[in-house]
Amino acid sequence: MSDIINPFGKDILSVETELCGKPLKFEINRVGFRSSASVLVSYGDTVVLGTAMVGNKPMSGMDYFPLSIDYEEKFYAAGKISGSRFIKREGRPSDEAILIGRIIDRPIRPLFPKGYRQEVQGIATVLSMDPAFRPDMVAMIAVSTALMLTGAPFDGPVAGLRVARVNNEFKAFASREEIEASDLDLVVAGKEQAITMVEAGADEVSEEVIGDALAWAHEAMQPAIALQKELASKVAPEQLEYELVLPNDDIQTEVNAWVEGKLGEALRKDYPERNELISVLRQTFHDELTEKHGDDYAELQGEYDEAFTKALHEDVRKGIVESQVRPDGRTLDEIRPLSSQVGLLPRAHGSSIFTRGVTQAMNIVTLAPLSYAQMVDTMEQNDGERRYMHHYNAPGWTVGEVKRLMGPGRREIGHGYLAERALTAVLPTEEEFPYAIRSVTEIMSQNGSTSMAATCSSCLALMDAGVPLKRPVSGIAMGLMMDGDTPYVLSDIADAEDFAGDMDFKVTGTENGVTALQMDMKVHGLPVEVLREALEKGKVGRAAILKHMIEVLDAPREAMSPYAPRIEKIVINPEKIGAIIGKGGETINKITSETGAEIDIKDDGLVTVASADGESIEKAMAWIKGLVEEPEVGKIYDGTVVKIMDFGAFVNFMPGIDGMVHISEMADERVEKVTDVVNEGDNVKVKLVAIDDRGRMNLSIKQAKD
Repeated sequence: MSDIINPFGKDILSVETELCGKPLKFEINRVGFRSSASVLVSYGDTVVLGTAMVGNKPMSGMDYFPLSIDYEEKFYAAGKISGSRFIKREGRPSDEAILIGRIIDRPIRPLFPKGYRQEVQGIATVLSMDPAFRPDMVAMIAVSTALMLTGAPFDGPVAGLRVARVNNEFKAFASREEIEASDLDLVVAGKEQAITMVEAGADEVSEEVIGDALAWAHEAMQPAIALQKELASKVAPEQLEYELVLPNDDIQTEVNAWVEGKLGEALRKDYPERNELISVLRQTFHDELTEKHGDDYAELQGEYDEAFTKALHEDVRKGIVESQVRPDGRTLDEIRPLSSQVGLLPRAHGSSIFTRGVTQAMNIVTLAPLSYAQMVDTMEQNDGERRYMHHYNAPGWTVGEVKRLMGPGRREIGHGYLAERALTAVLPTEEEFPYAIRSVTEIMSQNGSTSMAATCSSCLALMDAGVPLKRPVSGIAMGLMMDGDTPYVLSDIADAEDFAGDMDFKVTGTENGVTALQMDMKVHGLPVEVLREALEKGKVGRAAILKHMIEVLDAPREAMSPYAPRIEKIVINPEKIGAIIGKGGETINKITSETGAEIDIKDDGLVTVASADGESIEKAMAWIKGLVEEPEVGKIYDGTVVKIMDFGAFVNFMPGIDGMVHISEMADERVEKVTDVVNEGDNVKVKLVAIDDRGRMNLSIKQAKD
């Protein structure tokens, strides 16, 4: 069998190890010749192409690291063609692909040096997907490996594992079905010595179990980290030259001297006076330097801005480390003032507003029949549904900025998904509450932890809508300041602590346990012990917030909004579904048009009927029951005479089912002519007295009178 010829004369190189019981293989120089680096990563039948590109000079005017990470779903990888009738090629990434891209980005971004401004792009393209497990963690390993081979200043490698708890044991690379049945879906990314990123959805799992899962995952991922190092050692890529856009020591010293004593005073003021004073200080600083340096200052303004921001962050850290006092005067464990309201929008099915300090979130819940659930068509799923949807919006004015209104970005999708996962574990089942649920968070003001405000406001709005949650959920963002090896864990971080700190660890849960996690960090990793401490302190903070929420609304409302649709359900024999639908949908369309009710039928026989009008539901339910009900001997029915014969009358007593009333069963006395008793179109009560061997229905009018 012939092999690929590398046009640059490089030999195809591969390395292999075992990861969680399966072979993990890296191969380079077979494809992707023009990229800065590329690698084919194989695990089971999953094959992911990881590519990396690195710019050759810093991007001008850039005040952040221009890193982009993308995850590409290819339907062919799963042997599928998109289910859309009109578009068959891959287009805009799905929400799931965007979320996976964020998961890969977050542990990688902090591992480049501060001030690095050269453009870096990492792409994970799924070429083949093993249905036995999800491919996202193979994709993370592929991108990290490609970056290791570029020669860029990437302090990797990193690896990731998705961990489920199956039969009370942790398992990596579980199937989607195992993950859905598990009480824990945990993604952990890490370096050799530390964890760099965490994300999870959980079914009220204890903090202790979460901590154990983190430790287990970090140990289990080590072979993937070692294999990346082995390949990088064999390739020995030439280290790229680069410049860091950082203020030089003289500029930083000058700035530190200017702000000394001024920043501390401004930081201790209440918001928004604090921000206004800092803005005035920054402007005064620039004005003085412009006068001092003249035209030369324009070229150096970026460095001075960086130096001012660094001085600001150091002042925040200094106050916390030296005196355990935060910029707004809080202690390390103190939560900002809380206030909430429910039922504020008269036509909404459920609404709330949750305020924590200056951060404020409004949430609106809309209920609809199950047919309004979102259909999911991705590489991994083509028949999935999202019955519960949480959408998050945060326009520019919420941070005091002029910003063009556009569709949701990666941040909005990510924050919405986190708050969605937070409530998923406590939602009622479809059988208990047969509604599609859309929860929309409109951020009204941002000053840190908006995704956790979205979680709290959505919980209150769901209860206001009468959604029977198992238990209420609260959320808190935990922060961290490291002073050498000493960690200072902060509860409920505001914006200044987020920007100046080393970690943003969001935790949601009920009184019984954790329902969702998301952790990002700016340092190069943290030990499990620090994360355990953050989880335990977060538990205390969540309880305090939950206490406030319960004081506002202690349980889901018993009565739903009068504007919400009413839904009734019935479970039928799945073999009877065709009777409701009819030929070409004729029957179900007729029921819908004549009653005004909406009907949704699941393959398992669950039928839901929805309408704002109770009478239309009653009519539709009676119609459906008539279509699927089996005739019962001895039962009395309301019927209509449909045909007169000499020996009796045919009566329609169930939809599509007629029976015969013999002339002898029409009255107690002798009947000479059928028409002496009934005529076509008459409504009569009949009793089903027998079903013969040929399935014919024998009815009686006289016995129905007994």
